[in-house]
Amino acid sequence: MYPTTSKTELPPPPPNDSVLLSYPTPNILLVTINRARQMNSIPFPVHWHLHRVFEWFDREPTLRVAIITGAGPKAFCAGQDLIELGKRNPKELEEKPYLGMHPTSGFAGISRRLGKKPIVAAVNGFALGGGFEIVLNCDMTVASPTATFGLPESLRGIYAGAGGLPRLVRNAGLPIASEVSMTGRTLSAAEALKYNIINHVSATRESCVAEAVQLAQKVADISPDAIIVTRAALRETWENGSVERGYQLIDERMKRGLMQGENATEGLAAFREKRKPVWKASKL
Repeated sequence: MYPTTSKTELPPPPPNDSVLLSYPTPNILLVTINRARQMNSIPFPVHWHLHRVFEWFDREPTLRVAIITGAGPKAFCAGQDLIELGKRNPKELEEKPYLGMHPTSGFAGISRRLGKKPIVAAVNGFALGGGFEIVLNCDMTVASPTATFGLPESLRGIYAGAGGLPRLVRNAGLPIASEVSMTGRTLSAAEALKYNIINHVSATRESCVAEAVQLAQKVADISPDAIIVTRAALRETWENGSVERGYQLIDERMKRGLMQGENATEGLAAFREKRKPVWKASKL
């Protein structure tokens, strides 16, 4: 559906069969979890690969927005690969202990990611456990009408430990977060929209990714500097819980660089001259 290569300035990480990279437009990266037979569950080495992919995405000047989705018609991501957990070689873990843990950016390199550029989730099927925790830390989400969301970890005697619980409380509130995480309740796409967990429900299951691309393109068409600073301001407040402190931190750290940058000059000139702005790669 989308080209697999793009004229990026920096080479992406070495390929991994479990992760497909494609480029719907020159400024958008589409990341597909390619483990449909395993319901797109993710083993530890793939978490680290995705961590490297999104670090590269943040550095690559031609890319402005990323989209993450799952291969196949059923699953966005079913969470951690539990079968892989039982097959791990203890000796290998002694030599490579990181293979038994998530990167600092969390599940799939996203669930605890701070990052610089936005990620849109295109939830084409069920998002369970870590799959839901990916969604909870994406900047925007488009979900298929058949998508479902849940945190079933407590039913297995464990808990959702990839950062999703506090984020679910932030967005949906304590009562719904408690019911989802403590009773195993799943949410439909319509319920996720009602509880401020997603942005849109796509017209059909098949159009989910295409509609996510349309949403991402609206962001990609804006000054990349403005998006980076705006996203930082939103996240600072979301993470810290203080509206005023969130404003102060971004005002102190990033406002000068934004306002003195080429894209701010270009945006104001284009408005004055009644033309479409021509943005340059962000230097922030």
